[in-house]
Amino acid sequence: MFSPRSFFDLSEFSHASLFLESEYVWMALTRLKGYMDGYLYPQLKSPLLPEAEPLTRTVVLHDGQILSATGLTIVYGDTTKEQLQVSADGRVLTGATVIMAGAVLMGSQIAIGKGVLIESGALIKSPAIIGDYTEIRQGAYLRGYCLTGTHCVIGHTTEVKHSIFFGSAKAGHFAYLGDSILGRDVNLGAGTKFANLRFLPGNVSIRTSEGLIDTGRRKFGAILGDKAQTGCNSVTNPGTLIGKEGILMPNTTAPSGYHPPRTILR
Repeated sequence: MFSPRSFFDLSEFSHASLFLESEYVWMALTRLKGYMDGYLYPQLKSPLLPEAEPLTRTVVLHDGQILSATGLTIVYGDTTKEQLQVSADGRVLTGATVIMAGAVLMGSQIAIGKGVLIESGALIKSPAIIGDYTEIRQGAYLRGYCLTGTHCVIGHTTEVKHSIFFGSAKAGHFAYLGDSILGRDVNLGAGTKFANLRFLPGNVSIRTSEGLIDTGRRKFGAILGDKAQTGCNSVTNPGTLIGKEGILMPNTTAPSGYHPPRTILR
Protein backbone atom coordinates (compact mmCIF):
# COMPACT_ATOMS: atom_id res chain seq x y z
CA MET A 1 0.00 0.00 0.00
CA PHE A 2 2.78 2.46 0.87
CA SER A 3 5.48 1.27 -1.52
CA PRO A 4 6.94 3.81 -3.98
CA ARG A 5 5.44 2.04 -6.99
CA SER A 6 1.96 2.32 -5.53
CA PHE A 7 2.32 6.10 -5.90
CA PHE A 8 4.76 6.68 -8.76
CA ASP A 9 5.98 5.42 -12.11
CA LEU A 10 9.72 5.39 -11.46
CA SER A 11 10.76 4.26 -14.94
CA GLU A 12 11.55 7.72 -16.32
CA PHE A 13 12.73 9.41 -13.14
CA SER A 14 16.48 9.90 -13.17
CA HIS A 15 16.63 9.94 -9.36
CA ALA A 16 14.67 6.73 -8.85
CA SER A 17 17.45 5.34 -6.63
CA LEU A 18 16.06 7.52 -3.85
CA PHE A 19 13.18 5.06 -3.61
CA LEU A 20 13.48 1.46 -2.45
CA GLU A 21 10.53 -0.80 -3.09
CA SER A 22 11.12 -2.60 0.20
CA GLU A 23 10.60 0.64 2.17
CA TYR A 24 7.76 3.00 2.84
CA VAL A 25 7.51 5.71 0.19
CA TRP A 26 8.32 8.52 2.64
CA MET A 27 11.76 7.04 3.36
CA ALA A 28 12.95 8.84 0.22
CA LEU A 29 12.66 12.06 2.21
CA THR A 30 14.91 10.63 4.89
CA ARG A 31 17.42 9.62 2.20
CA LEU A 32 17.22 12.93 0.29
CA LYS A 33 19.82 14.85 2.31
CA GLY A 34 22.53 12.22 1.92
CA TYR A 35 21.73 11.76 -1.77
CA MET A 36 22.00 15.46 -2.54
CA ASP A 37 25.07 16.01 -0.37
CA GLY A 38 26.84 13.29 -2.35
CA TYR A 39 25.73 14.48 -5.77
CA LEU A 40 28.35 15.69 -8.27
CA TYR A 41 27.53 19.34 -8.93
CA PRO A 42 28.98 21.40 -11.78
CA GLN A 43 31.17 24.36 -10.89
CA LEU A 44 29.19 27.49 -11.70
CA LYS A 45 31.99 29.93 -10.96
CA SER A 46 32.08 33.13 -12.97
CA PRO A 47 31.98 36.90 -12.36
CA LEU A 48 28.65 36.69 -14.18
CA LEU A 49 27.25 34.56 -11.31
CA PRO A 50 28.02 36.41 -8.08
CA GLU A 51 27.59 34.44 -4.85
CA ALA A 52 24.38 35.27 -2.97
CA GLU A 53 23.81 38.51 -4.89
CA PRO A 54 21.18 39.41 -7.48
CA LEU A 55 22.53 38.95 -10.99
CA THR A 56 23.15 42.31 -12.62
CA ARG A 57 22.60 40.90 -16.10
CA THR A 58 20.95 37.91 -17.68
CA VAL A 59 23.22 34.85 -18.02
CA VAL A 60 23.05 31.88 -20.38
CA LEU A 61 24.45 28.41 -19.62
CA HIS A 62 25.32 26.32 -22.65
CA ASP A 63 27.62 23.33 -23.14
CA GLY A 64 29.44 24.00 -19.87
CA GLN A 65 29.95 27.68 -20.66
CA ILE A 66 28.62 30.65 -18.70
CA LEU A 67 27.76 33.42 -21.16
CA SER A 68 26.46 36.96 -20.91
CA ALA A 69 23.13 37.30 -22.69
CA THR A 70 24.32 40.56 -24.24
CA GLY A 71 24.26 40.11 -28.01
CA LEU A 72 22.24 36.90 -27.81
CA THR A 73 18.65 36.57 -28.94
CA ILE A 74 16.28 34.98 -26.42
CA VAL A 75 12.76 33.84 -27.26
CA TYR A 76 10.88 33.27 -24.01
CA GLY A 77 8.57 30.50 -25.17
CA ASP A 78 6.94 27.95 -22.87
CA THR A 79 9.88 26.45 -20.99
CA THR A 80 8.12 23.21 -20.07
CA LYS A 81 7.29 22.63 -23.76
CA GLU A 82 10.96 23.15 -24.67
CA GLN A 83 10.19 26.45 -26.41
CA LEU A 84 12.77 28.60 -24.61
CA GLN A 85 15.24 29.45 -27.37
CA VAL A 86 18.59 31.21 -27.35
CA SER A 87 20.43 32.15 -30.54
CA ALA A 88 23.85 33.61 -31.32
CA ASP A 89 24.25 35.18 -34.77
CA GLY A 90 21.30 33.18 -36.02
CA ARG A 91 22.60 29.86 -34.64
CA VAL A 92 20.34 28.20 -32.09
CA LEU A 93 22.12 27.23 -28.87
CA THR A 94 20.26 23.97 -28.33
CA GLY A 95 19.46 23.26 -24.68
CA ALA A 96 20.60 26.66 -23.44
CA THR A 97 19.49 27.66 -19.95
CA VAL A 98 18.61 31.26 -19.06
CA ILE A 99 19.09 32.84 -15.62
CA MET A 100 17.53 36.27 -15.70
CA ALA A 101 18.96 39.38 -14.10
CA GLY A 102 17.76 39.70 -10.51
CA ALA A 103 17.86 35.98 -9.70
CA VAL A 104 19.97 34.90 -6.71
CA LEU A 105 21.98 31.67 -6.36
CA MET A 106 23.33 30.85 -2.89
CA GLY A 107 25.96 28.15 -2.45
CA SER A 108 28.01 25.95 -4.75
CA GLN A 109 25.82 22.82 -4.75
CA ILE A 110 23.39 23.80 -7.50
CA ALA A 111 22.84 21.70 -10.62
CA ILE A 112 20.77 23.25 -13.41
CA GLY A 113 19.65 21.18 -16.37
CA LYS A 114 19.20 22.02 -20.04
CA GLY A 115 16.59 24.48 -21.27
CA VAL A 116 15.81 25.80 -17.77
CA LEU A 117 14.46 29.30 -17.16
CA ILE A 118 15.11 31.00 -13.81
CA GLU A 119 13.24 34.28 -13.68
CA SER A 120 14.12 37.54 -11.97
CA GLY A 121 13.58 37.55 -8.22
CA ALA A 122 13.87 33.79 -7.75
CA LEU A 123 16.17 32.73 -4.89
CA ILE A 124 17.78 29.30 -4.92
CA LYS A 125 19.72 28.02 -1.91
CA SER A 126 21.97 25.02 -2.31
CA PRO A 127 21.74 22.17 -2.51
CA ALA A 128 19.35 22.15 -5.43
CA ILE A 129 18.97 19.93 -8.49
CA ILE A 130 16.80 21.42 -11.23
CA GLY A 131 15.82 19.12 -14.08
CA ASP A 132 15.78 19.91 -17.79
CA TYR A 133 13.15 22.30 -19.16
CA THR A 134 12.00 23.40 -15.74
CA GLU A 135 10.74 26.90 -15.01
CA ILE A 136 11.55 28.68 -11.74
CA ARG A 137 9.31 31.72 -11.78
CA GLN A 138 9.62 35.20 -10.35
CA GLY A 139 9.68 35.28 -6.55
CA ALA A 140 10.13 31.51 -6.11
CA TYR A 141 12.09 30.52 -2.99
CA LEU A 142 13.97 27.21 -2.96
CA ARG A 143 15.23 26.78 0.59
CA GLY A 144 17.62 23.89 0.06
CA TYR A 145 17.39 20.16 -0.65
CA CYS A 146 15.01 20.77 -3.53
CA LEU A 147 15.10 18.26 -6.39
CA THR A 148 13.03 18.37 -9.56
CA GLY A 149 12.65 16.13 -12.54
CA THR A 150 12.14 17.49 -16.06
CA HIS A 151 9.47 19.94 -17.27
CA CYS A 152 8.52 21.10 -13.78
CA VAL A 153 7.25 24.48 -12.55
CA ILE A 154 8.03 26.18 -9.25
CA GLY A 155 5.94 29.28 -9.49
CA HIS A 156 5.48 32.82 -8.34
CA THR A 157 5.99 33.25 -4.56
CA THR A 158 6.09 29.50 -4.11
CA GLU A 159 8.34 28.27 -1.29
CA VAL A 160 9.83 24.80 -1.41
CA LYS A 161 12.17 23.05 1.05
CA HIS A 162 13.44 19.48 1.29
CA SER A 163 11.10 18.18 -1.38
CA ILE A 164 11.04 16.08 -4.55
CA PHE A 165 9.22 16.82 -7.82
CA PHE A 166 8.78 14.06 -10.40
CA GLY A 167 8.64 15.03 -14.07
CA SER A 168 6.02 17.59 -15.14
CA ALA A 169 4.98 18.32 -11.53
CA LYS A 170 3.80 21.90 -11.15
CA ALA A 171 3.38 24.18 -8.15
CA GLY A 172 2.62 27.30 -10.13
CA HIS A 173 1.28 29.92 -7.76
CA PHE A 174 1.55 30.96 -4.09
CA ALA A 175 2.24 27.47 -2.76
CA TYR A 176 4.20 26.10 0.21
CA LEU A 177 5.80 22.65 0.12
CA GLY A 178 7.91 21.36 2.96
CA ASP A 179 9.22 17.79 3.24
CA SER A 180 6.93 16.60 0.46
CA ILE A 181 6.89 14.63 -2.79
CA LEU A 182 4.91 15.41 -5.96
CA GLY A 183 4.45 12.60 -8.45
CA ARG A 184 4.52 12.88 -12.21
CA ASP A 185 2.00 15.32 -13.75
CA VAL A 186 0.81 16.53 -10.35
CA ASN A 187 -0.69 20.01 -10.45
CA LEU A 188 -1.22 22.23 -7.42
CA GLY A 189 -3.89 24.91 -7.53
CA ALA A 190 -2.97 28.43 -6.51
CA GLY A 191 -2.47 28.86 -2.78
CA THR A 192 -1.99 25.18 -1.96
CA LYS A 193 -0.22 24.69 1.38
CA PHE A 194 1.36 21.50 2.70
CA ALA A 195 1.67 21.75 6.48
CA ASN A 196 4.68 19.73 7.64
CA LEU A 197 4.92 20.16 11.42
CA ARG A 198 2.55 19.04 14.16
CA PHE A 199 1.56 21.45 16.92
CA LEU A 200 2.32 18.76 19.49
CA PRO A 201 5.79 17.23 19.97
CA GLY A 202 6.62 13.94 18.35
CA ASN A 203 6.91 12.33 14.95
CA VAL A 204 4.27 12.49 12.25
CA SER A 205 2.26 9.27 12.07
CA ILE A 206 0.19 7.96 9.17
CA ARG A 207 -3.38 7.02 9.96
CA THR A 208 -4.55 3.80 8.35
CA SER A 209 -7.49 1.46 8.81
CA GLU A 210 -5.15 -0.78 10.79
CA GLY A 211 -3.82 1.94 13.07
CA LEU A 212 -0.99 4.47 13.15
CA ILE A 213 2.38 4.07 11.44
CA ASP A 214 5.21 6.14 12.89
CA THR A 215 7.09 7.70 9.95
CA GLY A 216 10.10 8.51 12.11
CA ARG A 217 9.95 12.07 10.80
CA ARG A 218 9.33 15.16 12.90
CA LYS A 219 8.61 17.10 9.70
CA PHE A 220 6.56 15.52 6.96
CA GLY A 221 4.23 17.33 4.59
CA ALA A 222 2.39 15.46 1.86
CA ILE A 223 2.96 12.86 -0.85
CA LEU A 224 0.83 13.07 -3.98
CA GLY A 225 0.83 10.18 -6.42
CA ASP A 226 1.08 10.56 -10.19
CA LYS A 227 -1.56 12.84 -11.75
CA ALA A 228 -3.05 13.91 -8.42
CA GLN A 229 -4.39 17.46 -8.22
CA THR A 230 -5.26 20.10 -5.65
CA GLY A 231 -7.66 22.98 -6.02
CA CYS A 232 -7.00 26.60 -5.15
CA ASN A 233 -6.45 27.45 -1.47
CA SER A 234 -6.38 23.82 -0.38
CA VAL A 235 -4.37 22.61 2.63
CA THR A 236 -2.98 19.26 3.69
CA ASN A 237 -2.27 18.31 7.29
CA PRO A 238 1.12 16.81 8.17
CA GLY A 239 1.42 13.23 6.94
CA THR A 240 -1.12 13.33 4.10
CA LEU A 241 -0.78 10.71 1.35
CA ILE A 242 -3.00 11.05 -1.72
CA GLY A 243 -2.92 8.20 -4.20
CA LYS A 244 -2.63 8.37 -7.98
CA GLU A 245 -5.16 10.63 -9.69
CA GLY A 246 -6.58 11.77 -6.35
CA ILE A 247 -8.21 15.19 -6.15
CA LEU A 248 -8.24 17.66 -3.27
CA MET A 249 -11.02 20.12 -4.02
CA PRO A 250 -10.63 23.92 -3.69
CA ASN A 251 -10.82 25.46 -0.19
CA THR A 252 -10.57 22.00 1.38
CA THR A 253 -8.30 20.75 4.15
CA ALA A 254 -7.16 17.17 3.70
CA PRO A 255 -6.96 15.15 6.91
CA SER A 256 -3.66 13.43 7.57
CA GLY A 257 -3.47 9.78 6.60
CA TYR A 258 -3.80 7.71 3.47
CA HIS A 259 -6.32 8.49 0.74
CA PRO A 260 -6.53 5.78 -1.96
CA PRO A 261 -6.11 6.41 -5.71
CA ARG A 262 -8.84 8.52 -7.37
CA THR A 263 -10.24 9.66 -4.04
CA ILE A 264 -12.00 13.02 -4.20
CA LEU A 265 -11.57 15.01 -0.99
CA ARG A 266 -14.28 17.64 -0.50
